[in-house]
Amino acid sequence: MFVILACQPDRMLLPADVDNLLCRSAEFAALDPLAREAIRRRLVWLSLPGGSTLFTSGEISDGLYVVRSGCLASLTDQGGTDYLIPAGGIVGGVGQITGDPRRRTVRAVRDTELLWLPSRHFTEVAGHHGAIMLATAQGAIRQLRDTSTDRRTGQPRTFAVLAHDRGVPARTLATRLVQALSRHGRAALIGPEHGAGRSGAWFAEREAELDYTVYLDTEGEGVWRARCIRQADSLLLPVLAAQQATPWQGMAPDHPDDRRPHHLILIHPGHDVLQGAAARWLMWLPPGARQHHVRSGADVDRIARLVSGHGRGLVLAGGGARGMAHLGALRAFSEAGLAFDAVGGTSIGAIVAAGVAMGWPVERMADTMCAGFVSGRPLSDWTLPLVALTRGRRATRMLRRTFGAVSIEDLPIPFFCVSTNLSGAGKAVHRSGPLWQWLRASSAIPGVLPPVTHDGGVFVDGALVDNLPTDVMRADDIGHITAVDIRAGTSLTASLDETASPHPLRVWFQGRRGIVRPSLVSTLVRAAMVNAEVASAERRALADLLLTPPLEHVGMLDWNGWQAAVDAGYAHTARVLKRGA
Repeated sequence: MFVILACQPDRMLLPADVDNLLCRSAEFAALDPLAREAIRRRLVWLSLPGGSTLFTSGEISDGLYVVRSGCLASLTDQGGTDYLIPAGGIVGGVGQITGDPRRRTVRAVRDTELLWLPSRHFTEVAGHHGAIMLATAQGAIRQLRDTSTDRRTGQPRTFAVLAHDRGVPARTLATRLVQALSRHGRAALIGPEHGAGRSGAWFAEREAELDYTVYLDTEGEGVWRARCIRQADSLLLPVLAAQQATPWQGMAPDHPDDRRPHHLILIHPGHDVLQGAAARWLMWLPPGARQHHVRSGADVDRIARLVSGHGRGLVLAGGGARGMAHLGALRAFSEAGLAFDAVGGTSIGAIVAAGVAMGWPVERMADTMCAGFVSGRPLSDWTLPLVALTRGRRATRMLRRTFGAVSIEDLPIPFFCVSTNLSGAGKAVHRSGPLWQWLRASSAIPGVLPPVTHDGGVFVDGALVDNLPTDVMRADDIGHITAVDIRAGTSLTASLDETASPHPLRVWFQGRRGIVRPSLVSTLVRAAMVNAEVASAERRALADLLLTPPLEHVGMLDWNGWQAAVDAGYAHTARVLKRGA
């Protein structure tokens, strides 16, 4: 059920820009003028407050809607945002063609004006103008195709930069954001000196002329801040990281279910991130708010790419010792001048990705990985296998020594890692908390390393559920995803038939004669990963650039073969990049 602020069934009271809006829409632009006029004369002008539901999944279709201004969100079954429908977009066409109930719940991201074509009027005009039915069907097919292939549509186009206080250099930040957004389309900054006192129609016209509109408020409470919040698809909230964290002024939402993206922007006094600042400030923001760190202009450019859907993400898969191939891939990326705006991974891939998020050069990462995994032998503290084959102390000590007390939310580059929650939640995506702890959980091979227990949950290797988490990166609206999958050829083999374990001496003698049987650790490692095989095939399809270095010659526990893995990762990546992928 939706809330109507204004309904104008009198066709003479439709807004003046209706004709231009229909001409710009993907569905109706190619129609002849008579068909568009037939639609125009049957439209109803509605206004939907931000946070209100237009329709819910399962409802009978009552027509289609054209977004005149504002923004709608199509929600997933879990309540998250699947995609946005900006001004000029059409929603409800699928139901008009198929006659089926609504497939998704649609809600207003912010105050939104709509033009509604009721079902009975759609049937009437489509009966007289067959091109209308064809155009609507084509639009419905595009929508079904884009959602079924996980193509993100309708990225945020309007942003509100809301300074925490007057001491925040919000105007400088907003100006740099507009410059960065201008590389992707027409962008402009609107402050109170231009927008205060203007009508809603004026804002709709400005937004229609631009690809990106950035609203700026530096004062706090007041009419202009309220206007900025009403106009924004996404809220950008800059603060001075060193200041004491307090609530924002004038930020009480007009509606209790504000699902718009909230981006905390922490401005640091130097080149280092102040540890702990992000957690203090995030306490005052809704769950799911994302943090960004600004130390230089390059950081602002990255924020602009991320919030507008143009970010470049890197996903690194798990795979034991084969994970050293990630270092070779990173070297090839560096030589090609490729940088990433967000990183994530599973198991060994998460550990390497954490180095990227720390801003470490490849050389330092290689030295760290060799010291930790080759010389350090983190899986060598064997114990009585009551919980696992190893105590896990070496692995824990190695990760704590490598990453210290850094929290995930304090990493300069956005990062996530994946583990498996055996307490019932399945996949766990970690975006906050001690970095070393969640890397330890993400790489806790069941039976080999003890699980990580936290807040009643039991966490083990993420490879059980999502070894190549491109789906997590895609859900973050990253524009281009590069993924490195290192799990090719992970099957185990044996050179004899048996159903029971022989005497240890016999195993030893057979090994001396070249008889092959899988070891206990390799069996556990393989068993931990096999369930995710089918899912990983789907995850690979989500990558815009997929790299699969040939690593059959490197065992998953062959840490002494680390250089061969590095070389294979570098050669394969350099070859693919040279082809212009």
